[in-house]
Amino acid sequence: MRLTILGCYSATPRTLNNTTSQVLEINNHMFLIDCGEGTQVELRKHKIKFNRIKHIFISHLHGDHFFGLVGLISTFRLLTREADLNIYGPKGIKEIVTLQMKLADSWTNYNLIFHELTSKTSELIFEDEKVEVYTIPLNHRIYTNGYFFKEKEGERKLNIEAAEKAQINVAYYSKLKQGFDVVSENGVVIKNDTVTSACEKPKSYAFCSDTMYKEDIVSIIENAHVLYHESTFLDKHANLAVKTKHSTAKEAALIAKKAKVDILLLGHYSTRYDSLNVFKDEAQEVFKNVELSEDGKVFEF
Repeated sequence: MRLTILGCYSATPRTLNNTTSQVLEINNHMFLIDCGEGTQVELRKHKIKFNRIKHIFISHLHGDHFFGLVGLISTFRLLTREADLNIYGPKGIKEIVTLQMKLADSWTNYNLIFHELTSKTSELIFEDEKVEVYTIPLNHRIYTNGYFFKEKEGERKLNIEAAEKAQINVAYYSKLKQGFDVVSENGVVIKNDTVTSACEKPKSYAFCSDTMYKEDIVSIIENAHVLYHESTFLDKHANLAVKTKHSTAKEAALIAKKAKVDILLLGHYSTRYDSLNVFKDEAQEVFKNVELSEDGKVFEF
């Protein structure tokens, strides 16, 4: 699982700071999560192939999370894209994008498929044989969702030598990988775990931005491998977090601790602070395994 941070600051883009956007590569999928201004420039900087992006997930309709979307869609058109593009986001996102296309008389030459979200409870919005994606209902000033990306359990690893020794016909190897017991060529039932081993633990990634402290998301993201949680403010400015419906680094750490995640990744920083390390220091008072998002940083999990 690979995560590229294209932008991780709040509110407005600056000379050296980009607003929220990131690319998640998980089990041969490449998902774009949020699309702040300048996203396509950052995609080019990181040599991320545009044609690999087939699904875009927008958390909410504040500009620092989606103002780069129409530009990216238009660039795809100019590059004569042919592959379908699926966009997941709050109800209204289709109207915003299609109005721009209509007034500019620049309809896409590829299928633009919108999946508008309205549910205030978690729902499955994407699934194939390898990955599933659920919404994480958040509490912000407007309707907002995070997204939980989960690998499905892979096939078990077959010990060929053990299978041959047990005299199992090769026709049953597929069943063994699926976890079934089988009968050997001499009529003996072979227990699956004697000739196979468990696959690598599936990875999962929870993206939570923007939101105030919301403890009921814990049951949705429990035991996630990585949790990205906004940390716009420090605890000394908790009053601003409440007023704007954002979170502090300490609150992000509390969610990580309660959800028993492996790694907490902080982001969506207010630029009022001179150093990012203060966010990490505050969070580590509650939860030890903390990483800092930074524009351009790539994480291999």
